[in-house]
Amino acid sequence: MSVIDATASASELQLDFMKLLVTQLQNQNPLEPMDNQDMAAQLAQFSQLQQLENMNGSFGQVLKAVQQDYASSLVGKDISFVATASDGTRETHTGRVEEVVLKDGDVTLVVGNHRVGLADVLAIRE
Repeated sequence: MSVIDATASASELQLDFMKLLVTQLQNQNPLEPMDNQDMAAQLAQFSQLQQLENMNGSFGQVLKAVQQDYASSLVGKDISFVATASDGTRETHTGRVEEVVLKDGDVTLVVGNHRVGLADVLAIRE
């Protein structure tokens, strides 16, 4: 799940929570209204959800920055990596990292004619 998907999911949860709360208030028994403590607890949960969504976005940005820094440190180093061959088999290759490509939040290493994701790196040599 990407950071954008997680943020969209948290926003959807917030909207669903608010709809549920409003429906609960509209349909409560007028002779036995919702307890103030229950209402405060539900509002506190909503506030926590908002804070978790903000933290999730912040952690996503930190993760991107760390990945970019790590990838940049690999330029000029030899790495072993897994790549898919033309027949669909997975093979281990070794080569020198020539450059780092950042596109749409993804980090890709260029090794010869291969484009390698950070997750496919098996070993690093100086």
